[in-house]
Amino acid sequence: MGKLRATGFCALLAILLATTANAQQAQTRQGFWIGGGLGYGSLGCSGCDRLGGASGYLKLGGTLRQNILLGVETNGWTKSEFGQRLTMGNMSGAAYWYPMPTNGLFLKGGVGYSVLDDGFANESGFGVIAGLGYDVRVGRNLSLTPVANWFRGSFSGGSANVLQLGLGVTSH
Repeated sequence: MGKLRATGFCALLAILLATTANAQQAQTRQGFWIGGGLGYGSLGCSGCDRLGGASGYLKLGGTLRQNILLGVETNGWTKSEFGQRLTMGNMSGAAYWYPMPTNGLFLKGGVGYSVLDDGFANESGFGVIAGLGYDVRVGRNLSLTPVANWFRGSFSGGSANVLQLGLGVTSH
């Protein structure tokens, strides 16, 4: 029941913040940008049940055009249970596309490197990320950014993926 409440809370928060965006400051993007956030993540893997845990992200890059940003993003997920810690991380080169440049909605995708550590073994391999979010301007160059991300890693023993819901801060 806790997972459902956390997911519902994040979804409600994202909707509320997105609907107030028209009353916020103008959406302009130029030059260097950086952001990060925390939230809830659900990890699933080959041959295992989904597990909920803490997640976060950090991103930075540059503005190619008003509606296209290029950068790198690192995403992580962790859960500790019975004295063991399970973690998954992903680092990707990513492109962020704003379909309406004066709006805060963005879609992103990227490829990179992923790591899975179950406390006994550490595996690494090819990683991908996809997601969406909304920059809600709270200042001239500062936004609150609710996000929904999905990242996946392919490893020699199979694959794992994380669905991540979070709230971050972005400086444009």
